[in-house]
Amino acid sequence: MTAAVAPHSGPCVEVRDLTVSFTSKRAKTTALTEIGMRVETGEFVTIVGPSGCGKSTLLKVIAGLVRPTSGSVHLLGAAVRKAQRDIGFVFQRAALLEWRGVRRNILLQAEMRGMNRAEAAARADELIELTGLAGFEKALPHELSGGMQQRVALCRALLHRPPVLLMDEPFGALDALTREQLNTELHRIWRETGTTILLVTHSIAEAVFLGTRVEVMSPRPGRLVRGFDVDLPAERHYAEVMTDSRFGTLTTQIRELLGSAASH
Repeated sequence: MTAAVAPHSGPCVEVRDLTVSFTSKRAKTTALTEIGMRVETGEFVTIVGPSGCGKSTLLKVIAGLVRPTSGSVHLLGAAVRKAQRDIGFVFQRAALLEWRGVRRNILLQAEMRGMNRAEAAARADELIELTGLAGFEKALPHELSGGMQQRVALCRALLHRPPVLLMDEPFGALDALTREQLNTELHRIWRETGTTILLVTHSIAEAVFLGTRVEVMSPRPGRLVRGFDVDLPAERHYAEVMTDSRFGTLTTQIRELLGSAASH
């Protein structure tokens, strides 16, 4: 498959001294504070932290869906000042249209973007094959398992070959076995497409299995406490990775760091 990444000389994503606060009638809440992060083209960066620490908010700021209180975000060298059309975003729920089959749900992206029909159709077929959905092209969402629904959502997000894919706990509601299978599939798709991915999760094991780098966040107000480079094989399978001493060491270090951050 042809890589999706457009040429870019600098960091793919750059977050500088980011703070995000929300004000209501009753109080002011700081969700993120002093966030600084660089993501290079082709990286798979996972972000792990406790509930409510601002992981999802960080993704929304990068996507241009939430305005920062201070600081800045640059995507492919350009300042993010509004919602970004060129990226892909996979949410916690698949959010499929119940009256559309698999293929037509994927092609909704093409309709919204005014993509060339023939090119979009060929791309959809390519992604359906890549994600193991062949044979289910006309199946309606209620006929699919939760894992298959998330595969459709992933195909939809990748249809326009985005240079950056943001993923907000996409597998959090799935059973453990399905989650492991989709983690393996997602990592393979990342290797084959070259898309830069940022994924947030509560799962330390998922963060380490998927990432080239794991960023650890503190409880709210969220700060990036430390980044860990992941020294695991390029091609990963759960049965092998789980017994790798490097995996065990790294997950233990991250768990201890999260416990330490929570106590401060």
